[in-house]
Amino acid sequence: MTERKVEEARADRDVTREELAETLDALGHKLDVRTRAAEKVDETIDRAAAQVEKTVSAPAAEKVRAGAEAVRSNPLPLFAAVFGGVFVLRFLIRRRSAHRKQGGAC
Repeated sequence: MTERKVEEARADRDVTREELAETLDALGHKLDVRTRAAEKVDETIDRAAAQVEKTVSAPAAEKVRAGAEAVRSNPLPLFAAVFGGVFVLRFLIRRRSAHRKQGGAC
């Protein structure tokens, strides 16, 4: 092999390595569901804040962002509130249904 072909082979190898590294990074990002979900949440928050800013004011939009960040940093209270709301709603629906079966008016 001539020196020129050796250099070409090394250059091809280096390009192939770079392309493979880029492909692996892209696959890693695509498979990282948690990061992709967080990015989607960030985009949604930004869109919501922008819409609030158009409708109301910039300080209100900042409150939306701050509230979203608070929920993101500690989501347990939000999940507890949603769970509690679903529990109460289900209880009320069952109670109303039972009351109607007994012939009572609500």
